[in-house]
Amino acid sequence: MNAAFNIDLADADTFPSRRTEAWKYSDLKRYLREAPELSAATEIASAGAFDGLGGEAIVFANGRAVGVTDFIASGERTLRLRYVSDSVGTGHTASARVSARAGARLLVLETHEGAGSAYVAHNTLELDVAAGAEVTRVVLVEEPQDAISIAEAHVKVEAGGVYRQTVITTGAKLQRIETRITHFAQGAHVQADGLYLLNGSRHADLTSVVRHVEHDGATSQLIKGVARDTARGVFQGKIVVERGADGTDARMGHHALIASERAEIDAKPELIIYADDVQCAHGNTVGTLDESALFYMQQRGIPADEARALLTQAFLIEVIDRIEHEGAREVAREWLTARL
Repeated sequence: MNAAFNIDLADADTFPSRRTEAWKYSDLKRYLREAPELSAATEIASAGAFDGLGGEAIVFANGRAVGVTDFIASGERTLRLRYVSDSVGTGHTASARVSARAGARLLVLETHEGAGSAYVAHNTLELDVAAGAEVTRVVLVEEPQDAISIAEAHVKVEAGGVYRQTVITTGAKLQRIETRITHFAQGAHVQADGLYLLNGSRHADLTSVVRHVEHDGATSQLIKGVARDTARGVFQGKIVVERGADGTDARMGHHALIASERAEIDAKPELIIYADDVQCAHGNTVGTLDESALFYMQQRGIPADEARALLTQAFLIEVIDRIEHEGAREVAREWLTARL
């Protein structure tokens, strides 16, 4: 299994290129040949998408923390995690650490917000889910078309823990959202969902690696995407079942729509199994909108653009519906609908 690539924005020698297998669809070196100048400090003038749901906050502005960067949850808590970029042609890095203690129920509402242009952002999150804890993470990513961004989450789920994740993005010049989960199973459950909706020449790469290292764990993953114009969507999903992880139940699905002749979807789902007595499956489909359904809707007076938007929403909404927290689900639904 490929290890995580250690990127340092201050050192161009650490930028991966297509020669690195895990980055062959998202050639960072092609777009970023030199280390960017460090972004200046900035102030945050607007509210975040999840502010109405309350809770506590970790906030970064151009990589600089506005307050604390670590959060430890016990009981039932809500954390709003905001990575805000407001710079032009410069780069910044931010890192947060979040832990859910045994028995905790934590809702992490994460946003990556771009207000500048042509910036480079590298954001990381270390997230620990203790035995018996339950963490739900919902991520909204909206950045300028000329931005380059990399977001990494390194998640550890202890025995009997529950971790649910939904990532929703509209892409950027080059955007990669990577999740690496170490799954200690023994009744633990992981749900790692996502969707991408891409227009123009935007690029979004949803990459994930889930390692089952103990027995009797479950993973469910559903990724859906739409690429229009000359956009490019990438899904790389890998589930590794290590020796001794018997009784693993792992399911992965990626389904995408290409909405123009020049759009592109690259998908690489993988199952690597070293254990016996497992139930594992993956599926991948790439197609176009149903022309007969479009015709049917137009015949009933619905304009073509509206019909396409409605069919696209119907295709993507399954991912949103899998968000269990009602408030977060409604914010995500409204956010997606506004961008269709």
